[in-house]
Amino acid sequence: MLKKAMLWVCALSLCGQFAWADQAKIILSTENFPPYNMATNGKNFAREDSVEGIAVEVVQEMFKRAGVEYFMALRFPWDRVYKMALEKPNHGVFSTARTPEREGEFKWVGPIGPDDWVLLASADSTLTINSLEEAKAYTIGAYKGDAIEEFLLQQGIEPKSSFNDKTNVEKLSKGQIDLWATGDPAGRYLAKQQGVTNLKTVLRFNQAELWLALNKQTDDAIVAKLQAALDTMRNEGFVDKVLNKYLQ
Repeated sequence: MLKKAMLWVCALSLCGQFAWADQAKIILSTENFPPYNMATNGKNFAREDSVEGIAVEVVQEMFKRAGVEYFMALRFPWDRVYKMALEKPNHGVFSTARTPEREGEFKWVGPIGPDDWVLLASADSTLTINSLEEAKAYTIGAYKGDAIEEFLLQQGIEPKSSFNDKTNVEKLSKGQIDLWATGDPAGRYLAKQQGVTNLKTVLRFNQAELWLALNKQTDDAIVAKLQAALDTMRNEGFVDKVLNKYLQ
């Protein structure tokens, strides 16, 4: 009886160790956001080696150099993975814009790459827009839950949002929207994947950068290690090399 009890205690101890080890990992979530993060099979769920892109390569190398364990998965929709990082310890999400509204919600590592905010139109469009105020007169497509959509709503613009940004490429091509609010170069890369290359920038309304957002309870020492690793990678030219690999 005593032997069985001792075995049970040992089993519980081992389970606790495995649970602790799992909790010690940073659980990284991302989405299909070419060319920064995307599933190799084009689907809305992938993990580890089945995820690729600019940010994926940078983040993988950053965690490797920092010696921090992680698990990476691409999931859908964006709202859900963002909320997981916001609410769950040892969780993070990328790539996301670091805005004033989000600043205090996470601990940040970056920047990973540029993501200017633009309004795109079909190449044959005759629209001339000098401000977002003028853009209010037109139908604008956006990605639901994205920082760009949030910004437009704050400016009094109610976009016709989609749960998948590539849907906006189709809507723009069919004339269902006049303008597409998206990131640059991400939007053009996504459109190119859909066979659409005849787009033009009507308005560039913000210059932003993409970051890794970590839950606020993440150990400051881990954040510092990751940031130091990224800074070294940038100084070595690693980040620019990865950017050029996908964008040229």
